[in-house]
Amino acid sequence: MLLLGIDVGGTHTDAVAIGPDGLEAQVKVATEHDNLLSSIRNSLGEILRHTDPSRIRQLNLSTTLSTNSIVEGNYEDVGVIVSAGPGLDPHSFMTCKDFHVIPGSLDHRGSETKRLDNLSLEEAIASCRKSGIKVYAAVTKFSPRNPAHEKSIELAIGDNADFITLGHQLTGRLNFPRRISTAFYNCAVWRVFNKFADAIADTLDEMGLGQIKVNILKADGGTMPLDLSRKVPVQSIFSGPAASVMGIIALCNITHDSIIYDIGGTTTDIAIFAGGSPLIEQEGIHIGSHPTLVRALKVHSIGIGGDSAISIFEGDIRVGPNRLGPSIAFGGKIPTLTDALIWKDSCDCGNTERSKSGFSAFAAKHGFEADELAEKAIGCAVDKIHSSTRSLVEEINQQPVYTIHELLENIKIIPRKIYIMGGPAQAMKMDIFRKFRLSTEVPQNYDVANAIGAALTRTTTELELFADTERGLMFIPSLGHRENIPRNYKIEDAERDAMNHLLAHLGEMHVASDGSNAQITSSSSFNMVNGATTVGRNIRVKCQIKPGVDRTYS
Repeated sequence: MLLLGIDVGGTHTDAVAIGPDGLEAQVKVATEHDNLLSSIRNSLGEILRHTDPSRIRQLNLSTTLSTNSIVEGNYEDVGVIVSAGPGLDPHSFMTCKDFHVIPGSLDHRGSETKRLDNLSLEEAIASCRKSGIKVYAAVTKFSPRNPAHEKSIELAIGDNADFITLGHQLTGRLNFPRRISTAFYNCAVWRVFNKFADAIADTLDEMGLGQIKVNILKADGGTMPLDLSRKVPVQSIFSGPAASVMGIIALCNITHDSIIYDIGGTTTDIAIFAGGSPLIEQEGIHIGSHPTLVRALKVHSIGIGGDSAISIFEGDIRVGPNRLGPSIAFGGKIPTLTDALIWKDSCDCGNTERSKSGFSAFAAKHGFEADELAEKAIGCAVDKIHSSTRSLVEEINQQPVYTIHELLENIKIIPRKIYIMGGPAQAMKMDIFRKFRLSTEVPQNYDVANAIGAALTRTTTELELFADTERGLMFIPSLGHRENIPRNYKIEDAERDAMNHLLAHLGEMHVASDGSNAQITSSSSFNMVNGATTVGRNIRVKCQIKPGVDRTYS
């Protein structure tokens, strides 16, 4: 059986087919930013020329669609309806112009302290309808403890919406401001993502691959089934950097504090591993100026890549951050980092004669020898990578960090090795080694490592369980599950139930798991006291299928 992986990058779309004995096919096509589907279709078509379609079992896809939609402002208006009660002023977290705050509140245990103001809610919905709003986010402050108010908002919106995101369905975590932002962005990219998902399904049908399983990469280094991604497209943001990290995990046995570089055509993604494990943004990433609850691998991107344009300003040689077209070697007009590497004979790609001729002419025009220009351009790029890495490591060492496995406190990360992937990796290996003076490795198949990582990444999911033994209730917000429990319900019961529901949820997604990758990430139990008497326990358990690859590649 074959596993396909496709990574849509800023410059190229890479695709691989991996069988039981390793890599069986790989292709690289130009990414068409105005038509990402065309890039995917072209890469799939090339893969099918070299493989037997009947052997294909699964396609894992990393796409920049949601990220691009947000960065470019190419998303639709959202009606955000929130209710908080006393405390934080929700207007401080306003995400859009159609933002409405409705009187009403629940307390931290989910008990209603003030009913929703139905008149204010009707007025808010009418205002959104007048603005032509068709997607809505409903978020109340303590909805993970009791979603009743969010469901009331959903019921009131009714047929006015094409899609509604309820905050409690995204996460069981209580961070109200982050839940607002996450729900907003989930709605904002919902339509554009679903059109893309429809097109992917249609394309696979046309190619005779309609029966295969399709997963979308998530920012946390896992995947989710295509059907699920239609409901939570916000989770696909920053899936490209996640593919980078999973690729290096699949290709290399990393055991030390390490630096990972994915040098693409447009950017260089920098990741740091602590003791062999990648770091993760546990609280959630910032999208624009808004913090969200989207967990993501900690990756920093800078504007240095093979296609980064070389420019000269007042005698200073600069590289990037702009990409002004392909390298001269591939038909461009402005020299790039790749052309500098070709001049130094570090790289052999494209039309090298055309590249060297154009590079030499550009150098002469600006009063430089071509050797000097190439050396300084490459040095400029490596210096930017070096300084950005130092800043990232210093930032990480100033606070506790999370890996995909655990919380690390009072540790200092001291990188001992560098791993490089991406098109220019081999060409830049020695320049990076000379700058850092650290052991530097470029793995086999470095140029399609992202796609390999995408192909081998496992499906992940997480959930949080809450139990209140005084009220006799247990609930799992993300699954919409509530049930009665006895007063003697203990933390061990909660951990068991959480893991069972986690594995059952995987089964509903048609994902086979024996539980070996499932883990409890946190659990706590607090006595609730009334006067001098303990009246019950408040229990919280969080568990996950940890991110990783189903198998390493060789």
